[in-house]
Amino acid sequence: MTTIEKRRNIEGSVFLILFCQTVPAANWMIGHVGTVCAANGPCLVPVAPGIMAPSGVLMIGAALVLRDLVQRRLGPEFGIGAILAGAALSAGLAPAALVVASTVAFLLSEFADFAVYTPLARRRLLLAVMASSAVGLVVDSLVFLWLAFGSLEFLEGQIIGKAWMVLLAMPLVSYLRRRDERLGLTPA
Repeated sequence: MTTIEKRRNIEGSVFLILFCQTVPAANWMIGHVGTVCAANGPCLVPVAPGIMAPSGVLMIGAALVLRDLVQRRLGPEFGIGAILAGAALSAGLAPAALVVASTVAFLLSEFADFAVYTPLARRRLLLAVMASSAVGLVVDSLVFLWLAFGSLEFLEGQIIGKAWMVLLAMPLVSYLRRRDERLGLTPA
């Protein structure tokens, strides 16, 4: 195994571990982290002036980018495997009342992300991550809120909160793209 292949596998493994950690982190945050925590309801964080969102959205935004990076380093089959592992974690860790909403939203949003990211990734990494994350975060927000609550009350906040995390990750993605070119590290 070459040095480049080792680097790709190590980085891919790190991205995969971080991706898998976003699901338990999101579930924990929703009940423990926020500026406002409702009794028997989610903890909320401000995502824009006058707009609140359940705190777990921050981790879901990060998950969308991390899944793209898993696929970039380890290949599409690992990207799909990460989606299935994340859905299983979501089903196993979500509060009972939210298992179906959490699992279905995770599966649909991550596969939507995958469908947009895959054809764009080799030519335009930053565009691929931004576009796929935008599609994934909208799908996740719509599906989760509708299945969990039958309401889209927090839609704006969910989308904004996830978008912030994607935007915060873009300097890392840009750095990785430039470094990959310098090292001759091609996507898996």
